[in-house]
Amino acid sequence: NMSAGRPFRGCACFFTDNIFVARFGLHVRYRDGPQLRRDHGRALRERGCRSEEQFREVLREVEAEVQRRKQLIHQSVERRAIISKCYRPKHPEVYTLQDSFLAPEFLEIMRFCTSPGADLQGLLSYLESFSDKRIYRLPVFTEEFCQAFVDELENFEQSDMPKGRPNTMNNYGVLLNELGMDEPFLTPLREWLRPLTALLYPELGGACLDSHKAFVVKYSLHEDLDLSSHYDNAEVTLNVSLGKEFTEGNLYFGDFNQDPSPVPKYIEVQHVGGRGLLHRGGQIHGALPIASGQRWNLIVWMRSSAIRNQLCPMCRRKPELVEAEGFGDGFTEPLEEEEEPQTVDVCALG
Repeated sequence: NMSAGRPFRGCACFFTDNIFVARFGLHVRYRDGPQLRRDHGRALRERGCRSEEQFREVLREVEAEVQRRKQLIHQSVERRAIISKCYRPKHPEVYTLQDSFLAPEFLEIMRFCTSPGADLQGLLSYLESFSDKRIYRLPVFTEEFCQAFVDELENFEQSDMPKGRPNTMNNYGVLLNELGMDEPFLTPLREWLRPLTALLYPELGGACLDSHKAFVVKYSLHEDLDLSSHYDNAEVTLNVSLGKEFTEGNLYFGDFNQDPSPVPKYIEVQHVGGRGLLHRGGQIHGALPIASGQRWNLIVWMRSSAIRNQLCPMCRRKPELVEAEGFGDGFTEPLEEEEEPQTVDVCALG
């Protein structure tokens, strides 16, 4: 995958930063043991990590996660090759995005966004807005598609195919690039959304979202119940509720990570089948525990190389570029002749 002829890259901070210590609900940065103790010892103690043995366990956990991340690209490529060769889809039609999968209201919103004179004010009349946090809900998929898609995902889950974790915080779900869905399904979906994100999030590169990472997460009583507070490695996130039947498990949203307040105001948002929430990747959020049933969500982290090439959203530094596979983490190498832009068109940056 390329952006304007440039291959996508990752940032080296992936191997050192934002490592989640699940039992203490803490994200840490890791260089070595003494640094971990120095930077995070107090926060770990406050969360119940009080003995030396507990700290050593955390250290082992963190080191194992770093090793896992270092092997990730190679293992993902291997899994994808096996899946491509050996997996027999139950619903092969869901792998290629078709207009018929999209809710009629979604198509209507996109027609508005591409009409002459479309503006934010007009767009907001089509969307549900939540507080002042720039979180919006809109219909995305039909119920029929959601059912077929979840059925396909369950078929894959029950197969003996190799499976990667969606991310460091979810153990249950599917990385959609490993199912071969990036080009035929997710890239067209991102392109469908671009006129919408251009109006909603212009300063985040909403008009030039040029890559993504997409996965489906699954919550159930005996697996992942909930999700701790975090922000996404994305400029804009789409989170679509696919079903099935479940109770509770609302999402909650706090501050934007670049604009924290001393006492964050949280809001709760319910999932509605087939509908998607759009929010800024940097909006701190999490998921409350489900009380019964099973909840499947499609998460699409949408990225703009023009924005993130200036500043990595995870380490808040100029990205230190490393080789990556596919869309990587959405960074691109600077062009040789690139100069500082004279205008403030964010999509011309990068």
